[in-house]
Amino acid sequence: MEAPKDKRTKAYKEWVKKYGEKSEGLGDTVAKITKATGIESLVKFIAGEDCGCDSRQKKLNEMFRYNKPECVNEYEYNYLKDFFETKSNVVTPKQQKELISIYNRIFNKNRQPSSCVTCVKTVVKELQSYFKTYE
Repeated sequence: MEAPKDKRTKAYKEWVKKYGEKSEGLGDTVAKITKATGIESLVKFIAGEDCGCDSRQKKLNEMFRYNKPECVNEYEYNYLKDFFETKSNVVTPKQQKELISIYNRIFNKNRQPSSCVTCVKTVVKELQSYFKTYE
């Protein structure tokens, strides 16, 4: 279902409330589908209000979490802040190792140090884009 165009309307606000929240994982997606198709109401009618759906939703979210970046810790924040403030076009091997370590933890990836300039630039750009959310 498409969202109403005018974000000031009541219809848009109701649409966001019903469909607009981002899913944390598979459990949220399944819950949205069952609600939209009416299956949720049927299950609650048959099994009662405490049908176990909430615990299954939580378990599915834990098992199949969508890629959401972790928060930076204080050390990482300070390191990235200093790194981006220097505005250097060169990344030393030591810096690359630290940046990749931070990148891998935040984005739950497994990148390795590389001599590929494009690969290093990609890591730096993604970290910089994510870091801007903290400003």
